[in-house]
Amino acid sequence: MRQVVADWRIGTRGKGLYEITERVLSWVEASGIQLGLLTLHVRHTSASLLVQENADPEVQQDLGRFFDRLVPEGDRLFHHTAEGPDDMPAHVRAALTTTTLSIPVLEGRPALGTWQGIYLFEHRTNPHERSVVGHLLGE
Repeated sequence: MRQVVADWRIGTRGKGLYEITERVLSWVEASGIQLGLLTLHVRHTSASLLVQENADPEVQQDLGRFFDRLVPEGDRLFHHTAEGPDDMPAHVRAALTTTTLSIPVLEGRPALGTWQGIYLFEHRTNPHERSVVGHLLGE
């Protein structure tokens, strides 16, 4: 068994989904690991990771609109506003999604479906630099 680790910095322009599929695919391919398990983890409490459709950009825009409706900024329910009105809603959105993904690796590639892509989901309004750690275990 071999292990490979990477730590990527991903700059965001604010709320939305940022596709990182090609970065991950290239890294897995370069590792030479043919069969194994890929784990991705975002090191933040106000961003998350998703496997989602990458064929139609409307999907990503609709997801953003859905989360804006589900967890609106400025809701009086939230008292934690240390970093602004988007602070607590960003934490809730991250809690409703996930910060860690596990994806099998088969024949040297993550076992994604035809229309699946890997996304960083930024939940904050302002630009941020996010850290995503990749861990690949296999042979």
